[in-house]
Amino acid sequence: MEAAWAYQHPARVSWGIARRPSGLNPRLCDLAWKAQLRLCTRYRRLAARGLHKNKIVVAIARELAGFVWAIAREVKPTA
Repeated sequence: MEAAWAYQHPARVSWGIARRPSGLNPRLCDLAWKAQLRLCTRYRRLAARGLHKNKIVVAIARELAGFVWAIAREVKPTA
């Protein structure tokens, strides 16, 4: 839920975030950026409809859980 509040701000790549993906699978980075764009856009669309912010954040958190699940399916466990 706490992470969903961040999607009220526009999607962008700061210098700190730009350094993080070094060594990560490019497919995972692409999926994460796709999630960022989609969830920021969805937040704005729901807000434009006049929904209460808490209700918007719950909807965004639910969709974010789906993206986390998709990323978890891409990563092979290391044991």
